[in-house]
Formats: sequence, structure tokens, C-alpha cells
Amino acid sequence: MLYCAEGSPRDRISSRKLRELINQSLDRLGSKKRVLVVPPDITRAHSRAGEITRMIWDYYQDRLAGILPALGTHTPMTDPELDEMYPGIPRELFLVHRWREDVVTLGEVPASYVEAQSHGKVSFSWPAQVNRMLVEGGFDLILSVGQVVPHEVIGMANYNKNIFVGVGGREGIDRSHYLSGVVGTENIMGIADNPVRRVMNYAHREFASQLPLMFIHTVVGREAGGDLALRGLFVGDDDQCFYQAAELSRAVNITKLEKPLKKVVVYLDPREFRSTWLGNKAIYRTRMAIADGGELIVLAPGVQEFGEDPELDRMIRRCGYRGTEAIVSMVDRQEGLHDSLSAAAHLIHGSTEGRFTVTYCPGKLTREEIEQVGFSFGDIETMMHRYDPEVLKEGFNTLDDGEEIYFIENPAVGLWASAEKLEEGDNR
Repeated sequence: MLYCAEGSPRDRISSRKLRELINQSLDRLGSKKRVLVVPPDITRAHSRAGEITRMIWDYYQDRLAGILPALGTHTPMTDPELDEMYPGIPRELFLVHRWREDVVTLGEVPASYVEAQSHGKVSFSWPAQVNRMLVEGGFDLILSVGQVVPHEVIGMANYNKNIFVGVGGREGIDRSHYLSGVVGTENIMGIADNPVRRVMNYAHREFASQLPLMFIHTVVGREAGGDLALRGLFVGDDDQCFYQAAELSRAVNITKLEKPLKKVVVYLDPREFRSTWLGNKAIYRTRMAIADGGELIVLAPGVQEFGEDPELDRMIRRCGYRGTEAIVSMVDRQEGLHDSLSAAAHLIHGSTEGRFTVTYCPGKLTREEIEQVGFSFGDIETMMHRYDPEVLKEGFNTLDDGEEIYFIENPAVGLWASAEKLEEGDNR
């Protein structure tokens, strides 16, 4: 059922209007006694989910029994991050999702279905795993809150991905990510109905119907001056609510370019991006825009590691970003990578497949470390001086010496693609 569908590519929903829409939606749900909220972590700070979670707490007060940030494989939020994203909410309400330990399996999507969706590229079943609190916590409402935006694994983020991955288990995360990797980023990115989403929809339909799930989807876009605006709010419990949000996101969050770009510079805010695991959004979100033989420069002053998890960090250092063919071969013959399919998928997503070069300019990783994983190294101070994020404007820039670049202030807020690549993806 759809409880709220508000927005358009030109709308700017104010905080006052947002609270009104949230309260109206919660009123329509009826009286609830024990509520759990599943919002994103600090890596989705622009989603408006922090503000919405505060509104939910204001509405339910002592009936809000817990807040379980959808960490997936990310590092748990720190106290300063909780204060920044969820100001004023009692700290004791926040729970930590441990993706290797805190999960139960609701059921398994058959291998035959997964194989059909991957066109024979994989033949494993897919376990629908969730944090055990969702099943055992006695909640009569579970509110999943988050932003619908192009995403490298699931095409369009949010909906049941927030549950099966955000508070899912290792095996489910590994296999969904690897399925995405072998199907190919260009066949998934920005497309709401895709093989990975169909697998999760199957699991949702067949195994999660007993969970009292309700979804609050935001669509956030950038205005001409660079500010972010809430363009849409969608509240509902079914896939049609998500698909409406995804349709608006495609209109708001995809920048279509007439021709491929030769040189792209992406800035990674150090408050949000501390690892290539997250920072490679700079690659995921631009690879459909960059020309063959082009260059991507990643300004990453906060990046100090590869994986946010020690095991994933070791795997990235060992294998590197070598492209689909090399990584699939490693999965077949290396036990460590075979047992860490989410790392394998990340290595595929973070590769250029040899089409263009990536110059990574990290705050703390060394030249040797960067080059070891397959990127070129750039000195962060030198590059930040030449490509000053405070001076550059979003989009096309011509420097004083005549160099032409395309600048992206935050890769997390959208997808950049040439018209040709978008057409190819839509036709697959």
C-alpha cells in the first residue's frame, strides 16, 4: 500500500512539509506499541534519514524501542557521527548490526532462479538473511528509512536492499554483491528492475511477509547552486512505492552527458570517505561517463585504508582492482577470495576494465600501497592545490592554463553517464 507519494524533479520539500508528511503517514499506520527504525549510517548523511529518524522519535517517543543503523559491512558509527546525523536522540536507543554474527536466515532463493537472472554466470542459491532483532524483537512496526539513488550493486539503492544487505548477513551480502559484479555495472547502475533486485524481491515476497516492514524513501537532488534539496518522499510497504521513487531518482540523480569525458576530478569529503571501499563511488558513479583512454582523478584527503573491515582490507591489498576477468579467475582458484565474494565484487566494481586510468590522491595511504592495488598515485597536497574543490564548480571547468576538466563535488549523490552508455544499459 502507498501512504505517501510526494515530489517532482523541481520540488523542494521543506523540513516543515517533511514533518507534516511523515506525521500524516504514521497516523495512517495506526497505533503501534513497539517500533524499530532501520536508517542508514553516516555514509548516507545526505539522505535526510537522520532528520526523518528524529521526526519518528518525536512522534513515537517511548514506543520507539530501537534504532538499528543499516551498516552492511561498514564500520559501526562513532559517538560523534551519531551526534552529527541523529542529534538529540537518546544514545541508548542505538543498536549495532554485526553482519557476521547477528543474523538469521528467513529462506533461500533457489539456485535455479539466481542462475536464470545471471544468465548462467553463477549457480548458487541466495539466503535471505536479516538481523535477528527484526524477527525476535517483538516489533509491531519496522520502519526502513533511506535514499533512493543510483547504486552499483542494486541499481537503485534502498527498499529491501536496506534490509537484506544493510542489516543482512555475510553470505547474503557476499552473494548479492558478486551477482552484481558478474552481471556488470553498466547493466545494473541506475536501473531499478535488474537481476539483483529481482532476487531480493523474490526473497521479500516469499520469506519476509511476516515482518511488519514499512519503507520511507527519499529522493535528494542537487540544485544549480550546488545545494541539496529533498525532491521526493515516498512511504509504503510494497515494490510500487519503491519503483515510483526510483523513477523520480532517475530524473533527478542521473546526469546525462552528450559525449564521454576525457578528464574527471572527483572530491571525497573526508568526513564521509575514509576508505576506497566507500571512496570508489568515484569510480562506480563515473565509469559510464569517462571516455576510453580518459583519466579519473580522485581527491581523497580522508582515505586511510582500503577496506573498513580488516579481512576485506587484506583481501583488497592482496588482489587489487584488476578487472572482471582477473577477479573471476581468482575466485575460482583462491580460497580466500572465494570465501569473500563481497570483496571480489568490490574489486570488480572498482576496476576500469582497462578503459581509463585512475589517479588516487589519498590522505594517508602511500604511493606503494596505491600502486599495489592497480591505481596511479597522486600527491594530495599538490593535486588539491591544482584542483581546489573550494574554487571548482560542479561540471565543466577550464583552468588558468587551459586544461579542461569535469568536476564532481560528491559522487554519492548521483550517477554520471554518457547518453550512449545509458541507452546501452536501458536496452539490456
